[in-house]
Amino acid sequence: MGANAPARCCACGDQTTRRNILALGTLLGSALACGITRALADPADERPKEGDQLVAVGAAELVALSPGDIPASQILAWPMEPDGNIVRNGSRLNKILLVRLDPATIAGPTRERSADGVVAYSAICPHAGCEVDGWVAEQRILECPCHNSRYDPRDAAAIIDGPTPRALAALPLKIINGKLTVAQPFIGRVGIAPA
Repeated sequence: MGANAPARCCACGDQTTRRNILALGTLLGSALACGITRALADPADERPKEGDQLVAVGAAELVALSPGDIPASQILAWPMEPDGNIVRNGSRLNKILLVRLDPATIAGPTRERSADGVVAYSAICPHAGCEVDGWVAEQRILECPCHNSRYDPRDAAAIIDGPTPRALAALPLKIINGKLTVAQPFIGRVGIAPA
């Protein structure tokens, strides 16, 4: 038999070629790699999901936050899967910035994503990936300390000034059993903007 001549499969008797065997090997290898990747995926790395609650970064106890726990300025939080108390802190891209505002001052689409005056945004600046943890109290705006990009939390974290190329990604909230809860995944891209 020649090198490219079809051979008979020992199990079913079908004709196979080297090309078919290579294709099958590639398909099986991809399926195996995908299965291993899923098996190794850590729930702490997953992005915030609908139904996740929020816990303060650095909190001694895993206590879900309520709107009253958010100060008049801002606080950093992680999403937490409530059934297993799995805190999604395996990726810094999951860090969330919570701001409590007067509901009367919140613009239309932002008001719809807020819960009792609390709004949530990605805490990662799209400019250079720094953590947005500054609060300018007089203007009630958010500020990135690295390059002074400023955002308006009342209006979808719109850019006020600075080198940032886009607004912070928004995380819609709702209240379930008195606790701040993720209503849906991030709206907008999280992390550094591509060059």
